Amino acid sequence: MTLPPDAVSDLSIAADAAQAVNPWVALAYLASGVLFILALRGLSNPATSRRGNRFGMAGMLIAVVTTLITHDIAGLPEILAAIAIGGAIGFVIARRIAMTAMPQLVAAFHSLVGLAAVLVAAAALLNPGAFGILGLDGNILVVSRVEMALGAAIGAITFSGSVIAFAKLNGNMSGAPILLPARHAINLGTLVAILGMTAAYALAPNAGPGEGWLFWAIVAAAFVIGFLLIIPIGGADMPVVVSMLNSYSGWAAAAMGFTLHNTAMIVTGALVGSSGAILSYIMCRAMNRSFISVIAGGFGADAAAAGGEPKEQRPYKQGSAADAAFMLEQAEKVIIIPGYGMAVAQAQHALREMADMLKEKGVEVKYAIHPVAGRMPGHMNVLLAEANVPYDEVFELEDINSEFATADVAFVIGANDVVNPAAKTDKSSPIYGMPVFDVDKAKQVFFIKRSMGGVGYAGVDNDVFYMDQTMMLLADAKKMVEEIVKALD
Repeated sequence: MTLPPDAVSDLSIAADAAQAVNPWVALAYLASGVLFILALRGLSNPATSRRGNRFGMAGMLIAVVTTLITHDIAGLPEILAAIAIGGAIGFVIARRIAMTAMPQLVAAFHSLVGLAAVLVAAAALLNPGAFGILGLDGNILVVSRVEMALGAAIGAITFSGSVIAFAKLNGNMSGAPILLPARHAINLGTLVAILGMTAAYALAPNAGPGEGWLFWAIVAAAFVIGFLLIIPIGGADMPVVVSMLNSYSGWAAAAMGFTLHNTAMIVTGALVGSSGAILSYIMCRAMNRSFISVIAGGFGADAAAAGGEPKEQRPYKQGSAADAAFMLEQAEKVIIIPGYGMAVAQAQHALREMADMLKEKGVEVKYAIHPVAGRMPGHMNVLLAEANVPYDEVFELEDINSEFATADVAFVIGANDVVNPAAKTDKSSPIYGMPVFDVDKAKQVFFIKRSMGGVGYAGVDNDVFYMDQTMMLLADAKKMVEEIVKALD
């Protein structure tokens, strides 16, 4: 096979650039990549998560220092000033943000990563010589055009999609799916248009700094499809969306790493992209969602998935903190199921105090964590870790679900969808098929929620509320748990 002359020259220039890379720089980036892999391995287990964080910090430090030493595009004072400004903003946000707003913060940060990818690609378009991607014929290298177009497109999708996810999580727009007519045809057509324009841009005879209209058209179409992909996805699927956008941001960073000839960005982006995709797949399985359906923008969603109305009010038993405390201290085994309501009330510290008091009285206490409890992956794990809940007391769904039949009390605090038996029995329910905790098999169920008027994020009423063994504790979660603690004392 014979390559065209322009492709041969592109490959030659790329090879020269690769040979010019300092071997020590490559070694440093390799070391940072290994540390990032070790960080992911450490973060896979709560017991090793702190060590994993340290590996990640060390890897990032090596990558940043290496980049500062070898920088040749911007001046060092400019880079340090940007780091100082960004670091100050991040520090202030980290100090002020509440744990309940963490999902929104994650979505907002994903949008910034996507926007950064778009800006890097734009900078490469406007000044390709500084990035070493200008060919001998005055055009941007073909391979670099593909990298720029794909990186900018993925970044733009991440940005606009994350903005919509932030708005849904923050309450600025409805968390229900917004189903546009012919949305699948529109999404598919926009995606085909982006790929077609990318191919046209790569093969264009003139692709210098002043010939970037196709590039900007790709970016504009990507901004649009990012918006269209996320608005049909309902609030119940937001944990999957956050994980998916995290994956997108990684792939955008990896594509820009090729444009910048930066090995650390390529490795880190690929790790974030692949791990985010795997996590999204795992969470889709945990929610009985099709992975392809979710990334295609709620493909297959219908009006039923937009959430239903609560059923007509039925008789239920309401109890007090004193009632709950008496039954809890008489129990031998208590399983606690936390949900987003616990996060909103910031009740995790009071909950741990209650559990400690029960353990002092000889009660066995365990925590059951659903993969999609909360509004982002690992939300409940983070909150419990913040409250210093022992790792060996926290169990995932498949490890503890069989124990509800032997539990004296299932203590549900701020959760609904993850304990709703409609997921097993009602084929018309938007959560049908999602694995849920079998709390209805426990001898006694305590359900803490603010009122009987609300339903879960999926908009589905819960039959457990009305069972004979269920006692509803209607109050703010933190206040109720604190009253139970006082009653146990």
